[in-house]
This record gives sequence, structure tokens and C-alpha cells, in this order.
Amino acid sequence: MEINEKLENLFVKEDSISQRFQLNTAIEQREYLINGQLKHWQGPVQDVYSPVYIKTADEYSQKFLGQYPLLTEKEALEALDAAAQAYNHGRGSWPTLSIQNRIKHVEEFVSRIKLVRDKVVNLLMWEIGKSLTDSEKEFDRTIAYITDTIDALKELDRTSSKFVIEQGVIGQIRRASLGVVLCMGPYNYPLNETFTTLIPALIMGNTIIFKPPKLGVLLHQPLLKAFQESFPKGVVNTVYGSGQKIISPLMSSGKIDALAFIGSSKVANILQKQHPKPHRCRFVLGLEAKNASIILDDADLDLTVKEHVLGTLSYNGQRCTALKILFVHKIIAERFLEKYTDAVEKLKFGLPWDEGVFLTPLPEPGKTDYLAELVKDAQKHGAKVINKYGGLTNKSFYYPAVLYPVNSKMKVYKEEQFGPVVPILPFEDIEVPIKYIIESSYGQQVSIFGVNSDMIADLIDPLVNQVCRVNINSQCQRGPDTFPFTGRKDSAEGTLSVTDALKVFSIRSLAAAKENEINKEIINQIVRERKSNFLSTDYIL
Repeated sequence: MEINEKLENLFVKEDSISQRFQLNTAIEQREYLINGQLKHWQGPVQDVYSPVYIKTADEYSQKFLGQYPLLTEKEALEALDAAAQAYNHGRGSWPTLSIQNRIKHVEEFVSRIKLVRDKVVNLLMWEIGKSLTDSEKEFDRTIAYITDTIDALKELDRTSSKFVIEQGVIGQIRRASLGVVLCMGPYNYPLNETFTTLIPALIMGNTIIFKPPKLGVLLHQPLLKAFQESFPKGVVNTVYGSGQKIISPLMSSGKIDALAFIGSSKVANILQKQHPKPHRCRFVLGLEAKNASIILDDADLDLTVKEHVLGTLSYNGQRCTALKILFVHKIIAERFLEKYTDAVEKLKFGLPWDEGVFLTPLPEPGKTDYLAELVKDAQKHGAKVINKYGGLTNKSFYYPAVLYPVNSKMKVYKEEQFGPVVPILPFEDIEVPIKYIIESSYGQQVSIFGVNSDMIADLIDPLVNQVCRVNINSQCQRGPDTFPFTGRKDSAEGTLSVTDALKVFSIRSLAAAKENEINKEIINQIVRERKSNFLSTDYIL
């Protein structure tokens, strides 16, 4: 069967979907968590539809998944009051709780969410079109991230469990919480990316207001009970609805002490300006990227093609770390293009639960139209779609379009396409890709493919001053989670990794006293009788 025929028959009748993955009952979510209570919403709701269409007798329709609350400013400020009260200027039970006990709460949460793994995985597939394999990987990686965060916090605390004596002053230096943290994650990794900020912020003693992304909302519904039962009231609060109606009042209140936001720089700029005292709010931002790859004339083509298929088209290219523009040396361009387009044509496409599927429907409304416009604009300025069937669509599905040769007149040259359109440029002078990276608004990562160590070394040294990760013969990526993850320019603010995230959601603080007999006795008594959770030599194993 030809690809275009397979594409035409992509969407199927509901009864032909395995019972394991069917969503027989819509999720009528009316609950939201504030101050330890799962409150019931009686107001307007937002309908949620899947990117997966269902075939009926004579038509196709998007699968209706359920609804979630459209809260108002009133409920948002209630959540803020609850979080502020739980924090209580650092005097609340959560920020003053020992690290060991906060860890126990997080471990309890992990044990509870493991019980709903299948529900969350199924909703990841239905809500954002992520494949079964990647959905399972996202859930399991999130659990692993939480476990690694706990281990990293233990290690961080061990190094802080000693006293320092300098110039006649006794001190103990530890990390203290910031206050109320507003967490907003992205739709492409609505569980994992959200929790990479929420969990470290939480475990460091901050209280949380959490808004799910615009897509991938319902999959958090099975987690609400776990949040409620694992943490003291007011420590975790959830809000739903229009960002303008519920996020703007939160930021403009001036009571948000840290914002963890993963999304666009345009929205981040707006949110920053809304805070009346932005210097008093810590911003942790994961924003756009236009990661480039540089394919040198001596690159191992088999390895290079394999990494580029993954780098450009994993989860349909809907990753900030995706390779979004390719520079290939003219000497090997023809051979690379042939091998790459052959590899793309072999990729399996279908519905998220189909075995071995790689390409799936796109969740963003209007996304296929946007990608088609990018391709049309590129063609107008001299590019061609060089892969067979490139750019074919069926409702929410877009077959990858490989564009060559791309130039600076095209929108796709600068715009982050965030989808399965792959722009490729030929070059002879290495200054061409370097100039592009220098002039780019983004500075997250770059990938270099080649075997000449002298050439690669010459590229690494300047590029680490333009981007925050240089990958050698491998795609751009976030992991391992112990590595720092950040960006320059408009790509990020703050650094995330297991250890970095703990530090970014806390601040170094210390208790100090002049070294004399009175103070030594006071400190010894506090430590000996465990009167303080901060001033302590307890060692967490």
C-alpha cells in the first residue's frame, strides 16, 4: 500500500481500536485543588478534543475527551492566598519542615502516582498524540527524575551538615526556600517538563500554584488526589483556565516569588512585566530554540542520518531540543539528502498506540495549516520538497516535508517550526553556519557531525560561547537529567538539571555567630537537642 493510501486510511472506527486504549467515558473534570480541598466547579468548562479523529459511517470527527474548569480571577487569588498562608513568610510548617520529612512527603506522592500510570499514559496518547512508547517513557522518566532529585537533595544536604569557622565566625550554610512558586509547563512534555520544575521547587520548601499547559490538561486529573493526600493543605494548589484571566492577576499581585515557565519568550516577557517588583521574583524560563546541526564533509553518513532522523522528527519535531535547521557541506549534500529522505520514508506513521509508530497526529489546532504555509513560503523563495509525499496532510496529521535548498529569505530559516518540516542548507565556508548561530535569537544547543578532531575542536571553542551545549556526532537533547539544561539569548533563563533545579528554587542562607564560649554553648545545645531543622548536623543516609 502506497503512503498516500495509508495516509488516507489513517483514522479508523473506534471499535477497531484495542480495548486497552479506548477511552469509553469522557472525563468531566470539575475538581480543582486549593488549600487541601478538592473543590467542585459549577461554572463554565473547556471542552477537550483529541488530535485523533474517529471514523463514522459517513464522516470523521475529533474524539471528545472531556472538560476542565475555566476558573476566574477569584479562584486564582484563592489559590494564591492558600499558598501564601501555607508559606506564611517562611514560618509555615512546610518551609520549616526538615528536609528528611519533606522527602517523605514526596516519596508518598511518588508511590501514589505510580498507581495511575496507565491512565496518565493513555491520556498522553489521546490528548497530545504522543506514541505509546514515548508516553510510557515520559511517565517513567518523570518518576526517575523525582527519585534522582531526592538523591541529589540528600547529597546537597550532607555537604551542608557541617559548620564552618572562618576569621573567628562560626557559620552553617544551607539552602532556604524562596516562597510561592507559580509552575507552568509545556504541552509537548506536559508531565515531565512540568515536574522538572514543580518537584524541586516543592521539595526545597516552597509552596506551589500549578497551572497545566493548554494541551495535556486532563492527564493531570488522576494526580489531584495524590497531591491532596501527600502534602499539607495549601502546599500544592491547582488553577485552570485562560492565562489572561488567572495568571495575570497572580503575577500582578506581586506575591509570586518565583515563576517556572516553559513556553514562548513572547509570553514570558509579558509575565515578567506584569510583576510589580520583578527583581523580587526569580524567573526560571525554558523558551524557544532553533537548534542547528553542522554536517562536515567527513561525517559518517550512516551515523549522521540516524541521529538526524531522531533529532528532527522524534515526537514529530515538537521538542525544544529538536534539530530545526541543518547545514550540510556541499561535498556530501547529495549523498546525505538521499540517505536521509530514504530513512524518513521508512518511518512508520499512524495512531499513537499503533505498534512501532514514529509519526503521529499533531495536537495544536491549525498546526498543519501553519506548516503548509511555511513550506509554500520556502518554495516561493527557491526551495523544493525533496522527499516523496512530503507535506501531505490528513486533518491533524502532517507528513514530514524536507526542504532543500533553504536560504535566509524564507520564514523557516528563522522561525521555530516546532513540527515535521526539515529545512536544509548547503555550505562550503564554515563561517556560514557559525554566522547563523551568532545572529540567531536563540542559543540552546548545536550538533556537529564529523571525524576531524582538529576541525571539531575549532568549532567547539567559539560555539560554547553562543549555545549552552555542543553535541558531537549526536542529536541535541536534554538528558541525562544530571547535566545542566539551559540556554542563552531568548532560549532560557536559569539552569535546570537534577542538582541545578534544587539550587535555582532556593537561596543560600546561613546562621552565624562570633566564636566565643557563649555562642558555642548555644549552638551546641541547639544541635544536641535538635531544636532547629536548619541549624543541624543530622546526616541523611
